[in-house]
Amino acid sequence: MSTSVQHTPSWVKVALVPFIQLALALVIASLVVLLVGESPVEAFGVMVKGATNLEFGGLSNTLYYATNFVFTGLAVAVAFHAGMFNIGGEGQAYIAGLGIGVLMLLLDDVLNVWLMAPLAILVSAAFGAVGSDSGILAGKAWFAHRCDNDYVQLHCVRCYGYALVDHIAKYGGNSTDSRYFNPEAVFPKFYELAQSYGFELPFSLLNPTVFIALITAWLVWLLLFRSRLGYAIRVVGQNQIAATYAGINTQKIIIIAMAISGGLAGLMALNEVFGAQNRLILNFTGGFGFIGIAVALMGRNHPVGVILASLLFGALYQAEPSFSSKCQV
Repeated sequence: MSTSVQHTPSWVKVALVPFIQLALALVIASLVVLLVGESPVEAFGVMVKGATNLEFGGLSNTLYYATNFVFTGLAVAVAFHAGMFNIGGEGQAYIAGLGIGVLMLLLDDVLNVWLMAPLAILVSAAFGAVGSDSGILAGKAWFAHRCDNDYVQLHCVRCYGYALVDHIAKYGGNSTDSRYFNPEAVFPKFYELAQSYGFELPFSLLNPTVFIALITAWLVWLLLFRSRLGYAIRVVGQNQIAATYAGINTQKIIIIAMAISGGLAGLMALNEVFGAQNRLILNFTGGFGFIGIAVALMGRNHPVGVILASLLFGALYQAEPSFSSKCQV
């Protein structure tokens, strides 16, 4: 690594570079809006209003989408710090969703949400870790960083679809969905909580998982920058040969880092399956795993940056319909 890169101020990497990226994206988008004969200022005003309004749940939906991006962005960031590239977040989330679904279908009539939530968190993280390359290829860890992550993801998605459509959906669901879980055993939406206290909020899928996402980001920061394991992960990511000479077991670190990455991606299922949908549906990941790559890149692989980038992408997701309708020819 060159001396100039090593001594680049942190504010340049964490703040200035993402700002320049965002500014360039806005300039290009403005040119596109001008080409269709609309005012960029007016169009972006519609987009901001759609993403932040309180009356129609725009802000709540932005936070709901951002919750998914925090998990998938953190998953990619941890893998990056270990010198690896996790593009299997979608498959890991599917496997985690399957784990939560089986847990709920077996125990949702037995345990309430206070007992079920910790189990759902553990199951989603554990199944996501198993769904990652390191979990599946633990016996071949010496080349895990060279494996085709996309190949494993494809089989995770197929496994999920087969289990849901051919087995789970037949017991009380329809052709592609499971039955709904017991409402007493899942996270309530915030608008439902507000109604129980006599307040009215617009419909939104936002649920308490948003707080778990923030806590997870803080834990990932502690892991990466305040722990010996995090230091080892970053050393392996920067130079595996140097890490080996320093006495670090690189194969072990690769397994651990990818398992953590898969577990973080799996937590996305907590938001979707346990908090939002309250059942298993066929395509619940919605591409969030892939977008997590862009979130991590824009956030410079730092938990704080991932949170900020997640808010941006969440706003874009929520505002896109308003933006598209405004810019239609």
